[in-house]
Amino acid sequence: MDFQTFGTVLLQVLVGGLSLGVLYAIIALGYTMVYGVLQLINFAHSEVFIAGGIVGFLVFDAVKASSMNGYLKLLLACIAAMAVSGLLNVIIERLAYRPLRGAQRLVPLITAIGVSLILQDLLRFLVGLRGQFDLSVPLPQGFGNPISSLFGLDISLLNLQVKDLILIVVAVVMLIGLNLLVNRTQLGRAIRAVAHDRQTSGLMGIDANRIISLTFLIGGALGGLGGVMFAMKYQALNAYSGTLPGIKAFTAAVLGGIGSIPGAVLGGLVLGWLETLLGVISLFSSVPGLHWLGAIKAEYKDLGAFLALILILFLKPAGLLGRSAAEKV
Repeated sequence: MDFQTFGTVLLQVLVGGLSLGVLYAIIALGYTMVYGVLQLINFAHSEVFIAGGIVGFLVFDAVKASSMNGYLKLLLACIAAMAVSGLLNVIIERLAYRPLRGAQRLVPLITAIGVSLILQDLLRFLVGLRGQFDLSVPLPQGFGNPISSLFGLDISLLNLQVKDLILIVVAVVMLIGLNLLVNRTQLGRAIRAVAHDRQTSGLMGIDANRIISLTFLIGGALGGLGGVMFAMKYQALNAYSGTLPGIKAFTAAVLGGIGSIPGAVLGGLVLGWLETLLGVISLFSSVPGLHWLGAIKAEYKDLGAFLALILILFLKPAGLLGRSAAEKV
């Protein structure tokens, strides 16, 4: 492998890992926000996320023959998915988690797994009403086109498509907005107060139940947005498609330091870059002394990412931005 090829592969890993990492970060924020206020791992979030993807598919499918601008179609899909996933998350909290507050921590954890399984089959049933199992997402025209130049620079070697750039831009805008919401608004201060001490926040006039419901609403909406981005990126999904990305996003949240918004973002990016690098690392087997890399096939990228997680947590058990350094939501 010559130097130019090495540089091209490295750039492709950076860009590909970025688009994958921000997707994990969007999903991971749903886990970390709920954990921040309730110390609950909401395993049903992967189904809330893929429910948003299915809603996004339905919107794309309904307007595919329309002459409407593609970005407007995407906006409609995002709004619908965020509304449905946010509401679904609120309903889950109200019916399944709230009655269990005060119970041993294992009880809501098992409940979350049960809710996840119920939602999987419910989504499969609803999708099955269309006579389909696997859904092929019709992208708006032009979203799959390659980008050959950006700001006057030739980036054709990066294999970047319009949908990848949209994903990155949407993620950055969403992360900035969430940061402003949590740190600069009254609602954000109330969320942080409940996360810090629920009983004391109640004495200060904060309705903890309302704040927790709003936190679930925001977390679910982020999951729905992530679902649309997932559907747009991979163009194929079914009722069970949320499981693996959900596990990876949860892994990203843990890797970054669960309960921390910056940690979820950092964890998502690290996981995205690791996974992308491991997917192409066999290309470096032609480098003298690195022939053994040829045995690491792309199929091992998931395993390698989790092994890296174990290693990092072994060295830093609280995650990259551990509890002592993290700002809880």
